[in-house]
Amino acid sequence: MDTYANDINGLSELLPNGGELIHNLLDEAVAEYPTSSAVRDAKGVWTYTELDEVSKAFSAWLQERGVKPGDRVMAQLPSERELAAYFIGASRAGAIFVPLHPNMKTYHIKSVLQNSEPVLAITVGAQVGKIAELTSIPVLDITEVFPEVLDLVGKPEMTPEREISPEDVAVLIYTSGSTAAPKAVILPHRQVCFASRSLQADLGYSHDDVVFCRFPLSWDYGLYKVLLAILGRSEIVLAGEESDLVLLKRMREVGATIVPIVPSLATMIATLAQRDHENLPPIRIFSNTGAALPAPTIAALREAFPGVKVVRQFGQTECKRISIMPPSEDGQRLDSVGRPLRGTKVFIMDEDGNKLPVGEVGEIVAEGPHVMPGYWNNPEQTARAFRTDPDGVTRLHTGDYGSMDADGYLYFEGRRDDMFKRKGVRMSTIEIEAAAMDIPGVRVAAAIPPAAGRDLTIFVESELGSHVVLRELAQRLEPAKVPAVCKVVADFPLTLHGKNSRQTLVELLEGTAK
Repeated sequence: MDTYANDINGLSELLPNGGELIHNLLDEAVAEYPTSSAVRDAKGVWTYTELDEVSKAFSAWLQERGVKPGDRVMAQLPSERELAAYFIGASRAGAIFVPLHPNMKTYHIKSVLQNSEPVLAITVGAQVGKIAELTSIPVLDITEVFPEVLDLVGKPEMTPEREISPEDVAVLIYTSGSTAAPKAVILPHRQVCFASRSLQADLGYSHDDVVFCRFPLSWDYGLYKVLLAILGRSEIVLAGEESDLVLLKRMREVGATIVPIVPSLATMIATLAQRDHENLPPIRIFSNTGAALPAPTIAALREAFPGVKVVRQFGQTECKRISIMPPSEDGQRLDSVGRPLRGTKVFIMDEDGNKLPVGEVGEIVAEGPHVMPGYWNNPEQTARAFRTDPDGVTRLHTGDYGSMDADGYLYFEGRRDDMFKRKGVRMSTIEIEAAAMDIPGVRVAAAIPPAAGRDLTIFVESELGSHVVLRELAQRLEPAKVPAVCKVVADFPLTLHGKNSRQTLVELLEGTAK
């Protein structure tokens, strides 16, 4: 089987009336659970009704400021209750929400301003002046905006000057942009709502769940958690500002039952749980994305939290999610990243665009109602990633490589840049990192492929000596796959989203790190 279509015939349930609007998801939740807790941060909690009221007030505030449907509104703010309300409020006004990570550098913000051409920006503190120097649009401080929004709570709701369509763009999500200018993935209402409902169909968030989210709403992983919590009538805890030292304590206090993770956060939680194994929070699901979760980390989580489900997922912002291993299948096909998202198709293709048979490795290509239209004001990169098949259907060529088994489960091998030949043998950084993580005492690992002037290198966070790590790897890997060099670091450099920062590691190797 070279194609796997997951429940294509059930599209009507996932795509009601051909599409939805983001704020309608909240409308449904308010009608069902108006007084239930919806969103919490370190400062307090809002019910579904309160979240709804602030979102409507922000919509009115935008329209009073002259913001029209299709206008871009940039927000560089901490991931707190207000930002969740502004996201929904921008949807109500028909504006395009542009959330930026609070730590995005001025160099990249300048690029975002040029690319998205927002009509106004909202930030906080010293960032107001820094952004104002880059643009002529109004740059407003949240401490001034929020009181004005609150003054509009309870006032008659304003209706945008034109009807909003599910095909309209709701959000632009910018990549972090490590060396090049960040690019923005276009997220229309229709695709966002479909992906959210499809994920919810497998994850099954419920009214009793508390979702503990450490990730910024500027990253789609965090933003979609707000929508998944709304679909489940759950409570989401925005904990991005919480200290690592009190992470487990905070989870206990709020009664966290679902915790989205990336490998670095998973390792931290497992370590904290080993030190403080009494009165652990009632977590029932850890859901992983961002990078493959090493088997030792999964084992450590399961040991610390008996009965927990560790949900493996794989995806890209360009289509939100490609595959998911349902919680009911936890513990099965341990090397797989799951089956395609409901209502979607996945192909494995060679360099010439031919579909490959079961078991063969090729590029992962996705098709379905979750595939986004492309990149904002970036036709060249859009044409490269979003291609039209002979039937006129848009397919996302991910640049990621993997294979599928006869039952349609996906196996991730790595990105194009992660796969390389050394000593005549084709290999992936993924398998080398997995072998390193199998060594007792190695907490984090990242392999850097060979390039001009350097050989294959493995970075590890460990108390072990580099020679010990290489010796252990030689017992686990073919000779050609054993790195020539091992670098031991005290703390791994991370990206803004908590992933291992390969770019920083490369700079360390090349001596160009700042």
